[in-house]
Amino acid sequence: MNTTFSMLDRQLYLARYPVKHQHKSLQAWDSADELIIEHVEQSYGPICTGKCTILNDDFGALGSWFADQQPAWFSDSWISHCSLSANLSANNIATQHDNDNLITIPVRAHQRLQTLPVNPELVILKIPRTLALLEEQLIQLSALVSPATQIIAGAKVKTITRSVLALFEKYIGPPTTSLAQKKSRLIFCQPDSQTLARHPTSPYPTVWYEKASNGKALTLVNHANVFSRQSLDIGARLMLEHMHVTNNERVVDLGCGNGVLGLNALALAPQANITFIDESFMALDSAHDSVQASFPQAMENCRFVASNCLETLLQNNETNSADKVLCNPPFHQQNAVTDHIAWQMFHDSRDLLTRGGHLIVVANRHLDYHVRLKRLFGGVNVLASNRKFVILSAAKR
Repeated sequence: MNTTFSMLDRQLYLARYPVKHQHKSLQAWDSADELIIEHVEQSYGPICTGKCTILNDDFGALGSWFADQQPAWFSDSWISHCSLSANLSANNIATQHDNDNLITIPVRAHQRLQTLPVNPELVILKIPRTLALLEEQLIQLSALVSPATQIIAGAKVKTITRSVLALFEKYIGPPTTSLAQKKSRLIFCQPDSQTLARHPTSPYPTVWYEKASNGKALTLVNHANVFSRQSLDIGARLMLEHMHVTNNERVVDLGCGNGVLGLNALALAPQANITFIDESFMALDSAHDSVQASFPQAMENCRFVASNCLETLLQNNETNSADKVLCNPPFHQQNAVTDHIAWQMFHDSRDLLTRGGHLIVVANRHLDYHVRLKRLFGGVNVLASNRKFVILSAAKR
């Protein structure tokens, strides 16, 4: 993995978190980061300390580069927060953290848009993969920026679509774009006072309704950055149909999203203890709100944990503590297709499970996860399958 970032006679060490699980072909920055840094350094004088806001800095490249400006820094991703912290430390930049382990110095890290400071001089925004998340961010920014704020956004050329530009125009002001370089380009947007005065209401979170496998009603609350935000994905539906949970089992919904797997577990076993885990804060908020709406009496048996896979629980000495881990693993990280997240999920699940506990995985058939699970656990059973998906069960021996 390339970890040496060199620009403008300056060099930084930058790596994706966690380094030990990353494929050697991946790096912690892209050409959009390079374009943003080059434009800001060449086009602006010094930004007043604390008057710069950075959003969606995937692995902390922008936060590390502009750390001396003491920017406000937002990411919905716990892994991004971990990457920023690790990269600042690797470059000998002293850090301080709050009780939630978010950085407070030199970068002020935020996990919720509502806590970002008002009237920044400069907003730097990486365009997220999810259009709904971009819309939510622009709505929140419209209440924070002024006509004097400079907004610069960057992304791969294929990401900057007419729909993206239309959102800037709808919520902030008319955008312009740079020429494409290295397959990326920039968006420039000067906030328009009339546009900002509209004070739009966010359409998020959205809510839809589903039935658990035993017929109980579920309310699914979906914040803007949740996977399969508008409907139940096919793999999750297959998992619901073949789920078995009993009261007092300790169950982990790993990569929980809106929490539908954990909700179904509560429908089947109201006294089960459910831990919802995701690296997205919006996913955890969605799962929390979904449990509150569907089974408020079960809230005391639930917890919601931000974590890179099961790392947080294992660091808290919870090895051998779970009876079941339910998992619908992702096969991408940001814009990169990768299986390292699923592989870490499987390893962590083996460590977290009690002897005789089960990891239950739903996945696309073509991913061949049964081979890896057999290697890790010594055996794997197929619980159900259809033309596209398979449910696999591996027991800790």
